[in-house]
Amino acid sequence: DFFVDWDTIADDVVGLLRAEAGRDPYDKRLTDLVGELSTRSDDFRTRWAAHPVNLHRTGTKRFHHPDVGDITLDFESLDLPGDPGQTMLLYTAEPGSPSQERLDLLASLASTPVS
Repeated sequence: DFFVDWDTIADDVVGLLRAEAGRDPYDKRLTDLVGELSTRSDDFRTRWAAHPVNLHRTGTKRFHHPDVGDITLDFESLDLPGDPGQTMLLYTAEPGSPSQERLDLLASLASTPVS
């Protein structure tokens, strides 16, 4: 799996959706998305029914990449004042860490032409 801490990530994302639904309860696209996910996923339906509300602005996420292994990144959410409702997420690795080395390797793999 791409997310090492899948359950935590899933809880966080459902909590973010719940927070957005509270902010704008008449957002048809969001209402449609929640409806579709609720009918197709028992897991989503259970998480949604727990009524989580999360606005994590900072934290750490762990990812698993099939080519380089596990990568741990810190993140920070920044609101964009010139574009209300938009948020920029910044992900960084600890300088000199194994995660930084793995990101560097991924960057070199991405820049290598495939023949």
